[in-house]
Amino acid sequence: MGKILDQLFQGRMLRQWRKAARLSGETGLTELRDQRSQARQMRTHLDRLIHVADGRLALPKIGSSFFSKPHGTDWSWRPELWRGPLPVPGLSSVPTKSMLGGEVTLFHDCDYSELTLRQLRNTREEDLAPYGLRMDVFKFDGSFLSLVIDLPNDATQELTREHLIRIDTIIEAEKPLEIFARLNIKHGPNTEQIVRELPLNEEDVMVEFDLAYTRLNEKRIERIWLDLIFEAPDMNQVILRDLTFARHRRAAF
Repeated sequence: MGKILDQLFQGRMLRQWRKAARLSGETGLTELRDQRSQARQMRTHLDRLIHVADGRLALPKIGSSFFSKPHGTDWSWRPELWRGPLPVPGLSSVPTKSMLGGEVTLFHDCDYSELTLRQLRNTREEDLAPYGLRMDVFKFDGSFLSLVIDLPNDATQELTREHLIRIDTIIEAEKPLEIFARLNIKHGPNTEQIVRELPLNEEDVMVEFDLAYTRLNEKRIERIWLDLIFEAPDMNQVILRDLTFARHRRAAF
């Protein structure tokens, strides 16, 4: 019975607002001002409901960590920005060292920032990550721009020089640019760095970092982070639909 009454009430309210919208060109200004105030209050709640509903009902499922991993993977990870909604979904005129979420930081040396970062909901059939990251770059007067992703502590556990660390990503850009990935591993007072250019001309963007070519002190590993370095990003929009990490040992010969 309660559901029927709710439906009748909602139908009545809808008819009232439909009539108010139809007659708004003739309504007295005092009444119109009251209607506008009520409509704005309702729109705030309706927009919030639609936003949350779109996020919950869209695929892929929020919190998903599913993605393809190489054989023998002993650790894998998708950062939180690509897994679930952030408390603050976007930043504008982003100062250097600004964080979006707890794991992604933007660095640049612009005198005046015309950069925006925004988390967006992935809804395409081919997307495995629930969320993506959009970066808009307007006028860019700096010499460098990078996104830093801090890997969790468990990425350092039992890490050896026999490991390869792989990253897979899906990237869209308004116009061509070069993006480099630099893996940083701090061990004691030293930091090992391995740089790879992302093959943006390929359908599957993947690079691997072979730790055999480093001087890594396996007993003193403290932290790992990844720099995504954007070359000549001026007047461009870049969307990272997904970003995943996987660790596996080198095949024995």
